[in-house]
Order: sequence, then structure tokens, then C-alpha cells
Amino acid sequence: MDFEIVNAAPEHVADIERLEKLCFSVPWTNEQIRSQLGGDSHVFIAARSTDGTILGYVGLMYVLDEGYVSNVAVDPDCRRMGIADALICEIVSRAKALELSFVTLEVRESNAPARRLYEKHGFENVGLRKNYYDFPKENAILMTLFLK
Repeated sequence: MDFEIVNAAPEHVADIERLEKLCFSVPWTNEQIRSQLGGDSHVFIAARSTDGTILGYVGLMYVLDEGYVSNVAVDPDCRRMGIADALICEIVSRAKALELSFVTLEVRESNAPARRLYEKHGFENVGLRKNYYDFPKENAILMTLFLK
């Protein structure tokens, strides 16, 4: 599948909102998505198909030299096509360019494919957040990529 990584923009919000509803039991609102676009402490990128449809996205919030991956999502019909891999690769590249010391994220304990993807990119299991997720209630594995 052909796609390119782009900075998420206001014209992508409807597609991102659609993906939120497909991928998460507690999706972000339109307002929450818009709050992640641009700004001095956010990186929000998307995988865009040749027809302009957003196939996936990832957000990074940072303060000083600390980074936090907010959400990673790929359209369920487009998974296992390298989209998440490309998004994580790009967000790590941007984190390095920002000279962040580390990037951290939470992932559902049961989400083995995502955990393997993050491990492939150098993220390590560093902790457990008990009952972090709702619908269904589940623990989160805290994973960190140390850049310095």
C-alpha cells in the first residue's frame, strides 16, 4: 500500500476522529484531537494514502527533554502493511531531532502485536500501570525508549 507520512493538519481531523472511534474504546473528541495539532510541545503525524485518506497516526507530547507518545492508531483494514512501523520510525526520528532523552508510552497488556512493534524500535518494558484502561479494564505496560 502506498502512503506518505505527513504532519497532521486540521483537514485530517475528521479521518483521525473516525480512526479513534474504530481503534479505541474511549476515543478522543474532535477538540482533543485539534489540541494535539502543531504547537510548541506537540508532534502529530499521519500516514496519508495516495487518495488523501488518513490510514493511521501517532502523537508525541514533550516537555524539556521528555517525550510521551499519546496515541498510535492504524485503520483496522490497513494493519500489517507497515504503516505503524513507518509512523513509529518517524516519531522516533523527530524525538531524536528534538534531542529528547527518552520517549515513553503505555500499551494494553494484551496488545502483543503493538508491544512487539515498540520493542522492535528499542522500547523497553519499564513498568506496569494497574487497571489503567477501561472498557475493558486492563493493565498497561509502560514502555520507554532511551535516546541518551
